[in-house]
Amino acid sequence: MKYALTYGLMSGLVIIAVIMAGLLLGPEGGITHSHWFGYSVMLVALTFIFVGVKRYRDLERGGVIRFLPAFGVGLATAIVAGIAYVLTWETYLALSGYNFVEDYAATYARQMAADGVPAARIAADIQWMRDIYASPLSRTAITFLEIFPVGLLVALVSAA
Repeated sequence: MKYALTYGLMSGLVIIAVIMAGLLLGPEGGITHSHWFGYSVMLVALTFIFVGVKRYRDLERGGVIRFLPAFGVGLATAIVAGIAYVLTWETYLALSGYNFVEDYAATYARQMAADGVPAARIAADIQWMRDIYASPLSRTAITFLEIFPVGLLVALVSAA
């Protein structure tokens, strides 16, 4: 567990630092607000999973490890990184007065309207966002699912 905690927290901290810097300092609609940027940061930061699996293999297993133990360490590391990400996001939301959804909805509505999406569809999408974000359980699950699939993929590659 020490490898999962150490490298999972390191992954989480890198992701958190870059994304929060982008939210706080980057211009609205800039590169730091794109999905591609966010997932690229996650992928780079989650390379700590590989480092953790390798360190575990080298220091605890004498340089040899089978797939399942390596995958277990990688999966645990991805879970720790995901939890760190969720806790930080919840903290950010609380400190910002939970205004994120309204700000995001306004930007989303402008972009979709510019793309010619019907107003009824935009309104339905925005209501869905508000409903999801109103429930802490739904919000944390969605937030965890933003990062965990990337971590799972990195854990599988690292174990292989």
